[in-house]
Amino acid sequence: MEETEEISVAEEKVVDISLKDLAKKLEEFARARDWEKYHSPRNLLLAMVGEVGELSEIFQWRGEVDKGLPNWEESDKEHLAEELSDVLLYLIRLSDICGIDLGDAATKKIVKNAVKYPPKAR
Repeated sequence: MEETEEISVAEEKVVDISLKDLAKKLEEFARARDWEKYHSPRNLLLAMVGEVGELSEIFQWRGEVDKGLPNWEESDKEHLAEELSDVLLYLIRLSDICGIDLGDAATKKIVKNAVKYPPKAR
C-alpha cells in the first residue's frame, strides 16, 4: 500500500466494518511490510497478551469506573480506544492466521452460552 493510500485509510471514518474486512486490511498491511514471516500464531498471541497488559494498566489503579467513563479525560478515552483496538486487531489477525472465522465462532459461542445459561424466570 502506498503512503497516500495509508493516510486515506487512516483518515477514513468507518461506520461499520466486518471482521473479515479488518482481517483483509491486516493481511495487506503485513504483506506490504513483509511482516508475514513474523505472524505465527505464537508470536501473535504473545503480542496480543502484551497489549492486554497495556490495556489492564489503564484500569489498574482506578477502582471501579462508571459505564461510559463520564469522569475520564478525552485523552484517557483516546488511549483506551487505542489499546482496545490493538487487542482486537491482534485477535483478528491471530484468528485469520489460524483459519478461524471469528465472527462465526463468536456467534456459535453466544448460542452455546444461551443454552448453558438460560435466563432466569421472573
